[in-house]
Amino acid sequence: MRMTKCSILAATITSLAAGVAHADVTLSILIDTNPETIASFDVVSKAYTEKHPDVSFDVEQRAGGSEGDNIIKTRLATGEMADIFQYNGGSLFQALKPQETLADLSDLPSQAGILDSFKKVVTSPDGHVRGTPFGPAMGGGIFYNRKIYAELGLTPPKTWAEFMANNEKIKAAGKVAVAQTYGTTWTSQLFVLADYYNVQAEVPNFAADYTANKLKYANTPAATRGFEHLEEVAKAGLLNPDFGAATFDDGMRMVATGEAAHYPNLTFGIGNVQQNFPDNLKDLGFFAQPGTDAAKNGLTVWMPSALYVSAKSEHVEEAKKFLDWIGTKEACDLMAKAVSSGPYLVKGCELPKDIPPVVADMLPYFETEGRAAPALEFLSPVKGPALEQITVEVGTGIRSAKDAAALYDQDVEKQAKQLGLPNW
Repeated sequence: MRMTKCSILAATITSLAAGVAHADVTLSILIDTNPETIASFDVVSKAYTEKHPDVSFDVEQRAGGSEGDNIIKTRLATGEMADIFQYNGGSLFQALKPQETLADLSDLPSQAGILDSFKKVVTSPDGHVRGTPFGPAMGGGIFYNRKIYAELGLTPPKTWAEFMANNEKIKAAGKVAVAQTYGTTWTSQLFVLADYYNVQAEVPNFAADYTANKLKYANTPAATRGFEHLEEVAKAGLLNPDFGAATFDDGMRMVATGEAAHYPNLTFGIGNVQQNFPDNLKDLGFFAQPGTDAAKNGLTVWMPSALYVSAKSEHVEEAKKFLDWIGTKEACDLMAKAVSSGPYLVKGCELPKDIPPVVADMLPYFETEGRAAPALEFLSPVKGPALEQITVEVGTGIRSAKDAAALYDQDVEKQAKQLGLPNW
């Protein structure tokens, strides 16, 4: 995907500085193409420019998935990174060699109001915080269409067996049970990654033992199960006919409008529906990916993305001032009004009361002790770069779940060795 200037956003921001002959500082910004990201940055950049007319923003967008990962790593390595960029925390953050490539944000006053659970996933090996939260926390699970569920008398499942039983009823009614969108390859990973709550429920020490190379996906039945779910859904004939070419946008459209009953994804997809199909937002529901035990039903959680300052920026101090403000309750409240798809990790920052039903579906997992757990990538620095290609192969019938788990174990070994982790 070609990176394009977000000209509309840049023009909007520039217009706010009317009357200023020349801004003292223009901060270059690199963000992804997610509508929630764009909406959030739009609102905070406008507010900041109103407060600081001498600061303007030059915004650029990048692709997601492995293509986006490569863009970030390449631009950091070549010294061509924007002053500020948005990216993941956890294992993907650790792969950036953050103590060398990112500015230290530990001394920003706003850090005192950011939850420790977030700071842990943007702290470099030298103990310094390098990122500021940007956007809401997300759940990984399964969107469903409320109208289809009501029409067929279905209830959200709490076990995988119940989920597959619902799928068979939906298929029998002549409807697409599960949307898959391998044209956007990163979406193929959800049945594996969103199953981590269920993995740790069965194997509480999995993250630590996996990081220490004591356990692997292929030799841990609870971990292999996510690959098996992907294979099972494909073999059951539940998918949309164009699953190989369909994109993330297609998947959110299908589940929101009733073209499909289910779509496994991250809850940031709510923003896609808010923007593109607002009249269907009330028809969108969400539940955590079910496991084997209804009594242990819970949600795998993704931390918000972060904003980082490139260590090679020519405007490090001005960029840090902006990120310090982003970490405040004031800025967080603005983002929460613009994007209300999940909880924010700044103290005192709350969602508006008129949240859509799909968000209300998700919040009890966060609010009930023991019903949410971070995704593996926030508990372990080990994540192989080829997972999305491997899961596409399973989802299209090219590779078995068993072979995929073993291949992924080989993939993560390369990453672990690059990070210099012991026992690898």
